[in-house]
Amino acid sequence: MTARRRRSPGDAGPNPPSPDLTRGAPLRSPSATKRPFRPFRPFRPFLRGGRIGALLAALLLPLTALVVLAPAAQAAGATATYTKVQDWGTGFEGKWTVKNTGTTGISSWTVSWTFPAGTSVASAWDADVTGSGTTWTARNKSWNGTLSPGASVSFGFNGAGPGSPSGCTVNGAACDGSGGGQPGDNPPTAPGTPAASNVTDTSVTLNWTAATDDHGVRNYDVLRDGAVVATVTGTSHTSTGLSAGSTYSYTVRARDTADQLGPPSGARSVTTTGGGGGEPPPGGAGKTSLGYFTEWGVYGRNYHVKNLVTSGSAAKITHINYAFGNVKNGQCVLDDAYAATDKAYTADQSVDGVADTWDQPLRGNFNQLLKLKRAYPHIKILYSFGGWTYSGGFGQAAANPAAFAQSCHDVVFNPKWAGLFDGIDIDWEYPNACGLSCDSSGFSSFKSLMQALRSKFAGKLVTAAITADGTSGGKIDAADYGGAAASVDWYNVMTYDYFGAWANTGPTAPHSPLTSYPGIPIAGFHSDAAIQKLKGKGVPAAKLLLGIGFYGRGWTGVTQSAPGGSATGPAPGTYEQGIEDYKVLRSTCPATGTAAGTAYAKCGSNWWSYDTPATIAGKMSYARSQGLGGAFFWEFSGDTPGGELASAIRAGLG
Repeated sequence: MTARRRRSPGDAGPNPPSPDLTRGAPLRSPSATKRPFRPFRPFRPFLRGGRIGALLAALLLPLTALVVLAPAAQAAGATATYTKVQDWGTGFEGKWTVKNTGTTGISSWTVSWTFPAGTSVASAWDADVTGSGTTWTARNKSWNGTLSPGASVSFGFNGAGPGSPSGCTVNGAACDGSGGGQPGDNPPTAPGTPAASNVTDTSVTLNWTAATDDHGVRNYDVLRDGAVVATVTGTSHTSTGLSAGSTYSYTVRARDTADQLGPPSGARSVTTTGGGGGEPPPGGAGKTSLGYFTEWGVYGRNYHVKNLVTSGSAAKITHINYAFGNVKNGQCVLDDAYAATDKAYTADQSVDGVADTWDQPLRGNFNQLLKLKRAYPHIKILYSFGGWTYSGGFGQAAANPAAFAQSCHDVVFNPKWAGLFDGIDIDWEYPNACGLSCDSSGFSSFKSLMQALRSKFAGKLVTAAITADGTSGGKIDAADYGGAAASVDWYNVMTYDYFGAWANTGPTAPHSPLTSYPGIPIAGFHSDAAIQKLKGKGVPAAKLLLGIGFYGRGWTGVTQSAPGGSATGPAPGTYEQGIEDYKVLRSTCPATGTAAGTAYAKCGSNWWSYDTPATIAGKMSYARSQGLGGAFFWEFSGDTPGGELASAIRAGLG
């Protein structure tokens, strides 16, 4: 795996190493673990519902029974009954039993039901279960769809939420056997995926291709976010009463003359026009408290989504940036699919205490973050693309902003992890300037890119992490951050990494000074200079978040306690020389002084600077006095197991 470097806002000299250079280095290659051992599901008899059980049952059947089991026309007379097997408070196990109550064999079955909002299926076995809004549909596996008259089969699932199913249908008829046609009367087919047109702030027109049925289609149900909003006889519908700048999911299902319901169409996502972008973030005084969660942290750092819960941080934050998606060939792409979507979690590792199963469609960080959002519905999650290592593709992206925005939308709102992300964050280091590589796309390229993203992500959050170089003619002056501000909900101003041991011989200096101080190595390399410069370019203060690093930077060979001393090189660190987590430094090298609002300490010949709860309190006071929108931090795993720094940010913002 490619190691990820984070950033240096000023980067006046050689490109410095950064907080995540080796944080991304796993103990093992993800590609070597893409097929992890998949244990048997607990509490399930060995032969229950599995292929082996089905095979043995078939071998034991008399020859005459095998004739009955041969595929036959779908017949009315199937039922489906639901049982809640167990409930553990934060989740439950449910079971459906499908029975053929007719006189002819059934070659396949589909069960559909509705859960109230807040209740969902997390994983399932012995059926393929999919969800659209509040509607859930289960289809037989290849080996358990055939049912002879009187035979039954069960499938189960783990659910989250308090609700019970309603509106159940099996093969399009009522699950209690009260509806449906005559034997041999098939339910209608699925209509075509609806097309959307005439989208306004409050309405959208839908059109779809007709379903087919052996006895004729009577009408269609139109479902919005899983709930029926209209029943029409034609193949079009205008949905009204919508909210501006909001996204809805529409499906259609047909009903035949025998009142049998067919399967739903594919889903069409529609975002209404209007709306100013993202909503005001929840939290104290309306301030944003955002943390970065690193995709690769699940390896060597052993930091997982559940740590956000056990540390108490989930209750203190308003937003999470998931870092990082890659930018290749001018397009957004998923980076580490194993960590994001495939890594299996045991019950004790999982946010809700429910283990992943080998056959569930989504695992990994994305599934755990979905569970986190159910437990903490106030949290919004953005997918962050770029970073120090992955910014090289932005120049090509700027050549075709609309295509780039479309590619990002396709990744962020992939149906496989529908409902996870609330927007996008762009971490371009740096437009029209140099980071790990140099960009020459021009002064207006960043503005054009953000305008395209705002247009494509209407009604969603669009943010960007940007340089904090407050020098005259520096990186803030290199791109049109002021002009792009109209397209973003906020900027994450990277007010850290100003100074570090990439300058091997020093002078020692706090890496995230809030203000200038006598002897500062470079004038304009401090947080206040960046904030004032951005304000001067017309960026509203409420769209600026102050950055906090949950780590320190240090030198070795230092004899002077105060800042400004000489050094011989970077201090040793757990993952990379010259950098160490706060959770380590707070005990191994406690702070002895402060400079420009940042703590520092000298321990033996090592000298470190980092933020503490006390200095964070001072920086949050500054953020309030400047009318800033809040604060963000890099990144969760540097904090203590009790979330000490995240708590300090939340308390400081009020």
